[in-house]
Amino acid sequence: MHLLFIMLIRGEIMITELLGKRIKDLRLSKGLSQEKFALSIEMDRTYFASVESGKRNISLKNIEKIANGLNVSIEELFKGL
Repeated sequence: MHLLFIMLIRGEIMITELLGKRIKDLRLSKGLSQEKFALSIEMDRTYFASVESGKRNISLKNIEKIANGLNVSIEELFKGL
């Protein structure tokens, strides 16, 4: 079995952590700092940092803001999760 799948079954990786990592990877691939990106989408930097670290159960409204800020669809944001 795939290691990630096994870890998900065992509950070792939360979906919030996977989404946070995906958001961070996309943000970094665009060369954006956490602070500049959060400012550009009108989101508090500390809140955004907690999203990227997987500590927030983020709302759909904020998921949409992040996807729009990264110029990706919501579907693309969740790709691979």
